[in-house]
Amino acid sequence: MLSRVRSAALLGIDAYPVDVEVDICSGLPSFATVGLPHGAVREGRERIGAALTNAGYTFPLRRITVNLAPADIQKSGSGLDLPIAVGVLAASGQLPDQALDRLMMVGEVGLEGDLRPVRGALSMAITARHAGCRGLLLPADNVAEAAVVHGLEVRGARTLTEVCAYLTGSAELAPATVDLAALLAERHLEEADFADVRSQVAAKRALEVAAAGAHNVLLIGPPGAGKTMLARRLPTILPALTLEEALETTKIHSVAGVLDRGRSLCVLRPFRAPHHTISDAGLIGGGAIPRPGEVSLAHGGVLFLDELPEFRRNVLEVLRQPLEDGLVTLSRAAVSLSFPARFMLAAAMNPCPCGYYGAGGQACRCSDFDVERYRARVSGPLLDRIDIHLEVPAVPYPDLVGERAEESSAAVRERVARARAIQRERFRGERGIYANAHMTTRHLRRHCALSPAVESLLRHAVHRLGLSARAYHRVLKIARTIADLDGSQSLDTGHVSEAVQYRSLDRKKVAA
Repeated sequence: MLSRVRSAALLGIDAYPVDVEVDICSGLPSFATVGLPHGAVREGRERIGAALTNAGYTFPLRRITVNLAPADIQKSGSGLDLPIAVGVLAASGQLPDQALDRLMMVGEVGLEGDLRPVRGALSMAITARHAGCRGLLLPADNVAEAAVVHGLEVRGARTLTEVCAYLTGSAELAPATVDLAALLAERHLEEADFADVRSQVAAKRALEVAAAGAHNVLLIGPPGAGKTMLARRLPTILPALTLEEALETTKIHSVAGVLDRGRSLCVLRPFRAPHHTISDAGLIGGGAIPRPGEVSLAHGGVLFLDELPEFRRNVLEVLRQPLEDGLVTLSRAAVSLSFPARFMLAAAMNPCPCGYYGAGGQACRCSDFDVERYRARVSGPLLDRIDIHLEVPAVPYPDLVGERAEESSAAVRERVARARAIQRERFRGERGIYANAHMTTRHLRRHCALSPAVESLLRHAVHRLGLSARAYHRVLKIARTIADLDGSQSLDTGHVSEAVQYRSLDRKKVAA
């Protein structure tokens, strides 16, 4: 007897429909799975046999063939356990076939028949809706995540017995609902706040500019100056995630297996801070079946690289593509996948190996050669892709102990949100362009017209600092963001002068 159950499998951060076909016929007892099963899918036959028996059902001792269609795409993960188990019960006459009509199901099955959560539930729910399914049945721990998809009845179960009772009509599983508006309006009280940072007015202004235009930023200063403290507060001044951004971010985190259990959406912008011992595969993603890396987990948020020169050179160089294109493409023999990676890069470094080069408080123990070798660990092409180079000096003692009201993250976020709203209107209808940092040369010509005075100032800066063409474009993008913060339609010399000041490493080269 033949049965067919609809399911889904992951390919990158998206899912595609899979038809699980189960055929039971006479012959020596066997269980064969075809259709390019990989790893956990092949091992599922052992879990399914034990689960059916322990749940009180009969596991047929006959020839069982399971086909996973389409058969030319490799299937991975444990999410096909539940549809295979239900398919075996339906093919052996223990469940009615008609109950499976237009119903998609995914889930891992334990040996006792309990259902365990799977990765990528949101992607699978979107696929179920696009495939015309009336409902999705999955483990209860995945319900909150999948229920954000409207137009689909999402039901959760904790055991295989509950699933079978629902399919036979002897019990009901209530469809889950989620209030998307309430989720997006929710903003948890952040423990970190800009008001915690004493002094550092110039650094806060630079981070405000970076947040307003989604610019990458490099903080350079001695130990204890507050570089890490500032960077960790950068997400608190970014505007709230839109629904589209929240869905894409949630899909990435779900596929990577880092989404908190029971959470429906990622409503806060991600902040990822990998250790400097990370590998290139850990940073951009990888594996035989590629999974998202840190740059994709930071999509829509901030990727913070502390002690930038301590990262291996080959690890840093792989950042070039995501910084330019906003995505990562991983090619393997079996598959080529692209993951979104539109993030803000925030990096921090000391000015020299001992950390006190140019600092007034302590004497530097490094030679000029040591300083140059230390800074050379970060390549010029990578520095070119970082818009803002910012010096963060040590905080004077009076500023540490004095009573002074500092501006909160909420106040800064309001100004950033107004600037981002101007940019959204400016780039309306432009695919992949959401902020000034994403502008191409065509957009620069259209939105960064230069007056004679501004053009003269820029020409002098380019010749004086030896700016590359990419650095020149970075200055224009930063100046456009500063003008947006001021509510100005055109660029003036003040905007460009401030933008040039944010290329401190270029100024250092000239001084040297």
